[in-house]
Amino acid sequence: MGPLSTRHRMGAAALLLAGSAVLSRIMGLARDKVISWQFGAGAEADMYFAAFVVPDCLNYLLAGGFMSITIIPLLARRFQEDAADAWRFFSCVFCWMLVAASLLTLLCMFFAEPLARLVAPGFTPARCARLAFFMRLVLPAQVFFLCGACFTALLYMRRQFGVPALTPLVYNGCIIAAGLILPAAAGAAGISVQGMTGYCIGVTAGAALGAFFLPWRIAARGGLHIQPVWRHGLMGRFLFMALPLMLGQTIVMLDEQILRVFGSLAGEGAVSLLNYARRIAQVPVGLVGQAAAAAAYPFLASLIAQGDETRFSDALCSALLTGLGLIIPCALCMAACAWPLLGAIFQGGRFGAAETLAAVPLTRIMLAATPFWLVYMVLVRGYYARGDTLTPALTGTVMTALCLPVYYFWAAPAGATGIAALSGLSVSLYVIWLAGIWRRRYGRGAFGGLFRSGLRALACSSPGAALAWYVCRLCMEKLSLHPVMASCLALAAGGISFALVFVPLSRFLAPTILEPVFRRLRATAETNEQRS
Repeated sequence: MGPLSTRHRMGAAALLLAGSAVLSRIMGLARDKVISWQFGAGAEADMYFAAFVVPDCLNYLLAGGFMSITIIPLLARRFQEDAADAWRFFSCVFCWMLVAASLLTLLCMFFAEPLARLVAPGFTPARCARLAFFMRLVLPAQVFFLCGACFTALLYMRRQFGVPALTPLVYNGCIIAAGLILPAAAGAAGISVQGMTGYCIGVTAGAALGAFFLPWRIAARGGLHIQPVWRHGLMGRFLFMALPLMLGQTIVMLDEQILRVFGSLAGEGAVSLLNYARRIAQVPVGLVGQAAAAAAYPFLASLIAQGDETRFSDALCSALLTGLGLIIPCALCMAACAWPLLGAIFQGGRFGAAETLAAVPLTRIMLAATPFWLVYMVLVRGYYARGDTLTPALTGTVMTALCLPVYYFWAAPAGATGIAALSGLSVSLYVIWLAGIWRRRYGRGAFGGLFRSGLRALACSSPGAALAWYVCRLCMEKLSLHPVMASCLALAAGGISFALVFVPLSRFLAPTILEPVFRRLRATAETNEQRS
């Protein structure tokens, strides 16, 4: 396959995953909307969000989120050499993952009370007890996530992106359904399901169905051979790649958990407000960065395996340039429209105007770091494609160790605003450090024109963002309508204002920013014409 066909296949995969990311973010926001409506930014919501600290750290410890990164290069090469032995290697990884995930989950469930006091030092004893109960409900989900990650990696290797794209939709759907339906259904049966218990049960149910059953089912249809295997020659190499990811708790991986731990010290509601703000700020990261990085990795790994350094560097540079050109205007527009955006999504029920205004500066602070999040998500795939999992893990762990005292002694006393600011600053510094190491080792090819492209995107976006901010503020202060209706109108007006300024400027000053979008639209139009 030539470079053009590879780029097209990467684009198609990225488009599918981007579509999934859009729907997943919408469902995630819908889930948080239901939670904010029912529980606001209060103690019950704080405990629910804090309940994910230990399960997520367990997932990081076993490198579940990086399974495709560690196993795909080894498995793909082994399938080319000996398919039967490749299945033995896959079975060995799966068996050990099942045992490790099950044992650690049971251990965490047994010690849930002391773990709750550790991860939420600002909670009262009564709230820690309920937090421990929530943790026991959501911890089993990690067994399904971690074991399902093996099947998902297999699907990625086969270029089957459909089910992995569907997984987060099923997961979020189960959480919403269980949270809304289970209390009423249990009440009709004479069983009390109070507070956010239903949502916690939905987490495990969603993981079982979306993260485990569906990938397993599709993998089985395409041929899946699992047998009890406990030793294989490639396990040493697999562990060599995976251990840095297991032991290296980077500032990016732990960012959400750090916000929850130190948010518990910033007063009631801080954990929830930081979570809601982060949810909004991560939308452009998920839409642009996550989809591009996930789709690009198999191709980057393939190019490295072929020894084609030039095309590898070009592909990495192209992903960075395209992603940065899209995420900067997206983040600026969202920051300008943060007030009506938060009002339209979260305000209502127990989440009032005061909570909306409190979340606005937190959201803007976090959005400022989104370009660095994108660079990290793409660049780290370059490291992993080269088989280097140590450098990102080691540098990220060092950054975490440096930042934790600052969180405790400065950010937490400064409140939610200080915690959000340190979150963005620590991630940004880590990415700059990681990029500097790459330049020293592999040259500047991957960053060719990146800084200049970022400045052009910023220059094209800033005037539109300033106009959108003014229009949104004017609408929110002057419109005498229901708060949600006023927010929706202000958001529409702000978005249109931004587009009217940004699109002409970008077409004139930086046409490459929107070229991928226009190219995709033209291709879609041509396809529709051919079909008609």
